[in-house]
Amino acid sequence: MKILVTGATGFIGNYVVDELLKNTSVELIATSRNIKKAKEFNWFNKVKYIQYDLDDNQDEDLYKLFNQPDKVIHLAWGGLPNYNDLMHIEKNLINHYKFVKNLVMNGLKDITITGTCLEYGMINGCLKESLIPAPSNSYAIAKNSMQNFMIELEKKFDFNYKWIRLFYMYGEGQSKKSLLSLLDSAIKNEDTTFNMSRGEQLRDFLHVGEVAKNIILISLQSIYTNEVINCCSSMPISIRSLVENYLNEKKYSLKLNLGFYPYPDYEPMAFWGDNSKLKEIKRGK
Repeated sequence: MKILVTGATGFIGNYVVDELLKNTSVELIATSRNIKKAKEFNWFNKVKYIQYDLDDNQDEDLYKLFNQPDKVIHLAWGGLPNYNDLMHIEKNLINHYKFVKNLVMNGLKDITITGTCLEYGMINGCLKESLIPAPSNSYAIAKNSMQNFMIELEKKFDFNYKWIRLFYMYGEGQSKKSLLSLLDSAIKNEDTTFNMSRGEQLRDFLHVGEVAKNIILISLQSIYTNEVINCCSSMPISIRSLVENYLNEKKYSLKLNLGFYPYPDYEPMAFWGDNSKLKEIKRGK
């Protein structure tokens, strides 16, 4: 089986590539916009790497360019973590739609694309895939629009898609602006205090390694096709508890300066995912 992974040098992409390489029956193709960065990864010489930038002209047959893969795991997406930047709608959405359309109109039969839990909008509580999306920031609007585009493309071309709504994740290689990365920096610098929000918000976290395994499992399965699947733990935890637990694991003590930052305005106060579909996929593998 030949699988193409886009965004291979990203936080999630790196883990997905590493996990796929454990499967000897997979012929792996990886792509990203920067070959120089790609060469820094241990997997570079173990895959077929093809440099490609979605901002480039997309008139050529991309299915042929990427050696006619059986499946695509499409992780690429720029501009994060700035969720309110209009470039998600004005640039990314159009480029990614054209990219996927080019692949399927030229022969691709199966694609898995990562979306976001923020597509659900400002809804508190347990989020099920059956909920009607109500995205409230540029990134979420773009991702939800992309999923709607997939519905329309599937009516015109013979292919299957899986749309994965990712929740929160953590692990080595995460953005330096992420919460636990900032906490690692504070520990490394031997800081005595750590600035954060009040930490009462509830979130759904998975380690990025587990996220990568779930993405691959969802891509390879046929129980749920042409629909949305949550990738989450279904076990909400407060941000404050997450930080305190992390500090305990690191055996480091510092004062949490609670309330230093306001709560984000682009996400609800307390939400987590329903992972019933994901559990069924795991049982059926």
